[in-house]
Amino acid sequence: MNGTRGGMISGLANPTRFLALVGRVVPVLAGITAVLFIIGLWLAFTTEGDYQQGDTVRIMYIHVPAAWLAMMCYMVMAAAALGTLVWRHPLADVAHKAAAPIGAAFTFLALVTGSLWGKPMWGAWWVWDARLTSVLVLFLMYLGIIALHRAIDEPARAARLAAILILVGVVNIPIIKFSVDWWNTLHQPASVLRIGGPTIDPEFLWPLLVMAFAYTFAFFTMHFAAMRNEILRRRVSAMRKVAASRIGAGTVERVS
Repeated sequence: MNGTRGGMISGLANPTRFLALVGRVVPVLAGITAVLFIIGLWLAFTTEGDYQQGDTVRIMYIHVPAAWLAMMCYMVMAAAALGTLVWRHPLADVAHKAAAPIGAAFTFLALVTGSLWGKPMWGAWWVWDARLTSVLVLFLMYLGIIALHRAIDEPARAARLAAILILVGVVNIPIIKFSVDWWNTLHQPASVLRIGGPTIDPEFLWPLLVMAFAYTFAFFTMHFAAMRNEILRRRVSAMRKVAASRIGAGTVERVS
């Protein structure tokens, strides 16, 4: 069993095999994502509003899954960073490079929808409490990782430096998760992912869970597609370098 599993993992390390797999998987994931979003949004807009928050509670179905995926995406990047630094997996750097813009988008969505939700609830678009500040730090981490990849032309060196930065930034994830327990913040404590089970009403819980699955499948759909594009981009870049070196060698021969 272990040998078979190891063979599958090593097989996926081959970019050609990975591209073939992604070509089959991405359309399926995209279809599941579309169905889940249709169901989730239908449930979100057909349930009754909260007795305190009214219809503004519907922002929760966009905001909360976006915040969850912002953190999950970073943990996926952290696992890929370990693959780069420890196991030298050929696709690990592709994975965390491809995930960074997606994670930044989820984090930005969480910040914007949180601000829209916070204005009627708290009377302010933004407050510098622990949860909001740590999520903003997460967004800046994503932007820093993206900038680092683009600033260094050598992919291997950029991947190593980005992997180190990613692993350093992991310390922010538990701060985001437990900030409402460690400090006095405006955010309410966890009501879904908590010991003892959810405390949120099932009428709100089911649409939220469906939207969370929709976001998750959307992430993997975009991530695999982005990894495929990055592999193809690197192949094109390598072919251009080979062609340029051949042209340069031919020019030197004619001159000599």
